[in-house]
Amino acid sequence: MLTDEQHELRATFRRFAEQEISPHAAEADERAEYPWKSFAAYRDLGFARLAYPEAFGGDGADSIAFALLIEEVARVCGSSSLFVIISKLAMTPVLMFGGDELKERYVPRVASGELQASYCLSEPDAGSDVASMSARAIRDGDHYVLRGTKAWITNAGVSDLYVVFAKTDAERGHRGISAFVVERETPGFSVGEPELKMGMRGSPTCEIYFDDAIVPAENRIGDDGAGFGYAMGALDSSRPLIGAQALGLAQGALDAAAQYVTERRQFGQRVADFQGVQFLLADMATQVEAARLLVYEACALLDAGDPRVSKIASMAKLFASDTAMRVTTDAVQLFGGAGYTHRYPVERMMRDAKVTQIYEGTNQVQRVVVARRILDELGGSLP
Repeated sequence: MLTDEQHELRATFRRFAEQEISPHAAEADERAEYPWKSFAAYRDLGFARLAYPEAFGGDGADSIAFALLIEEVARVCGSSSLFVIISKLAMTPVLMFGGDELKERYVPRVASGELQASYCLSEPDAGSDVASMSARAIRDGDHYVLRGTKAWITNAGVSDLYVVFAKTDAERGHRGISAFVVERETPGFSVGEPELKMGMRGSPTCEIYFDDAIVPAENRIGDDGAGFGYAMGALDSSRPLIGAQALGLAQGALDAAAQYVTERRQFGQRVADFQGVQFLLADMATQVEAARLLVYEACALLDAGDPRVSKIASMAKLFASDTAMRVTTDAVQLFGGAGYTHRYPVERMMRDAKVTQIYEGTNQVQRVVVARRILDELGGSLP
């Protein structure tokens, strides 16, 4: 399915990940610290600009190339794969719907790795139900006053920019949501304490607060009241990339488990020689390859502007993340007691994999999206 050039890209990304990312992965997880050395290598080697348009200092790579990068980084470190994903997710509404001045002010600096960005949609009482958000942005002359709280914000405190969704007209439900770029130094903006998480521990997740934060009107993205559509469009673009992240975690666990069972001996033979182990490896590898094909298809549809992308993107995220959870769990099983310890990376991969079933829309939400698209195509609808 991949071209020769894409295979070469994968090899380049794998060397980078194994040499520059993998050495810091366990430490980032154990200490729950952002892997700054990994990010510095990612930035300094020019990978930060991969997925941004050439007009803004990027390489203009397609979605499959970006997915390959995410996959290879996630194969060795789930936490580091988030700094690959999250700035692009945050900048997607700016690139798709922002004015030229807003793009020129921020996108080149994110593409170069000078700045990082976070995507701020969820709230403590508004996760899957985005329209029920309570954050407010009140117009006051040439600026907006932001009030409220956003929750589960990836890389909060690390990021320099925050793309924030808030209601500018509370009476209009999801049609009253607008989007803004907020700089970290904005008065009235603050970051809470990092959550204590099961996995992805090297990527901070925090609440952020707006206490009458003053945001210039020119920092609004696109039209007033159009933010809900911008948010959903960004998630459609990002869900295949979460699929790529999950795919990388699954592949890393499969690779580690396959290597381990060829080296460990029991009852006078390699563990890999037992048929039960071989069947488990075969199922794991089949699931990983099926997820890979679905992720790459979603990326290709995204680049082609195909209207089916919303359905296929949700399928890719759903299937790849469920696969990651199954495969990492089976990998721990193949390691036996050793897999339950920090001595080997599979327990970290298993913990990291769980969140891929939750963020950017839970897998239950993905099933709703897929079902609605199927019924829409048939001319029916769900109540």
